[in-house]
Amino acid sequence: MALLRERDGRRLHVKSKLMGESLVGKTFMDGLKIAPQQRLFPDVNIIKIGGQSICDRGVKALPAIIKEIAQNKKKHKMLLTTGGGTRSRHIYSIGLELGMPTGIIAKFGSSVSEQNALLVATLLAPWGGLKIGHDEVLKLSTYFAQGCLPVMHGMPPYDYFALPAPKWRIPIHRTDVGTLIIADLIGARSCIFVKDEKGLYTDDPKKNGDAAFIPEITVQDLLARDLDDLIIERPCLEILQNSEVIDKIQIINGLERGNLAKALNGKPVGTTIYKA
Repeated sequence: MALLRERDGRRLHVKSKLMGESLVGKTFMDGLKIAPQQRLFPDVNIIKIGGQSICDRGVKALPAIIKEIAQNKKKHKMLLTTGGGTRSRHIYSIGLELGMPTGIIAKFGSSVSEQNALLVATLLAPWGGLKIGHDEVLKLSTYFAQGCLPVMHGMPPYDYFALPAPKWRIPIHRTDVGTLIIADLIGARSCIFVKDEKGLYTDDPKKNGDAAFIPEITVQDLLARDLDDLIIERPCLEILQNSEVIDKIQIINGLERGNLAKALNGKPVGTTIYKA
């Protein structure tokens, strides 16, 4: 890039398309031409292990998922993330009662999600389980070459900088969001959420026996339905809609053996939410 000197001769600038722009001009941003997003790890599958749905069930659910992950290790590269679960909800409740701001409450959630990452990585230790931090994403090639199964906590690293929401102090960007952000960052092959339900329903099936199962749906159609309850965090829909590299996410029931293997192999199991 060329260097330009100001007319008074005092300062040099790097000539670029963004030189002198405020980055908030709508017309400019809409007309800016950029290269397609690079997919850093297009062969890696992101798998989120639910906190309340899987981890909190302990021996009743987690060992079976661990075994299925280990069985699929040779065929599929996997980066695992973990949710916070019941313990995060408990600390959220205490924080709200004590008037804690959103950023502090988000930090609480990160600590619980990280505990579950350590738990899952430890159980996977015989097959190369390794707990990693968010800043180690670019080391994935090295970890896979060494036969590791990397595990990170799913909470996005906003922590103290968590965004406040209207009438809501619990952080809206939690472990589902963090998982999808990581999938978008690396241009993952797939993004699979392991829960304790078949997938998406028109309502919470635990509370409403008449809730209808939705095997597949687009983001636009799901937003139009404006359902009162969702099985994933709502900001995930906007993230998926805006992603350049992720065109769908899949939600499966991890309590049913074989579902994870089916999802990794591209079979229609659970619910698939498409970008368009």
